[in-house]
Amino acid sequence: MKTRQQLMTFIEKQKTAFLGSVDEDGFPNMKAMFAPRKIEGNCFYFSTNTSSMRVKQYRNNPKASVYFFNKGRFRYEGVMLIGTMEVLEDEKIKKEIWCTGDTMFYKQGVTDPDYCVLKFTAVKGRYYCDLKSKSFTVEELA
Repeated sequence: MKTRQQLMTFIEKQKTAFLGSVDEDGFPNMKAMFAPRKIEGNCFYFSTNTSSMRVKQYRNNPKASVYFFNKGRFRYEGVMLIGTMEVLEDEKIKKEIWCTGDTMFYKQGVTDPDYCVLKFTAVKGRYYCDLKSKSFTVEELA
């Protein structure tokens, strides 16, 4: 099993994250998104559209998962994190994770009402590499 720093270094290298949510019928849903804009402790921040289906699902049920993976030539490595997702519309965090190219998605800029931040807080996870898996809690990685 990797250390917390090794896991975070792996996660920070990934360009894509897969976010899991629960729909109104209790079924899991998965969506590929850009990597988190900010990582602070066990919290991961993503930008998205306020009007999205995923935002609606997280507001109804905050249970969530995030999966990061790398498929190398000879090795597959993945980290699944489980926790909760909050929908943030606070101007301070929106400004903090805003990137110049975001106007492509949010025409009105950082104050666009269709721009919000998803804050994922991990509580446990599972690491996979070389045909082996290991579950862990966030506390175990501290």
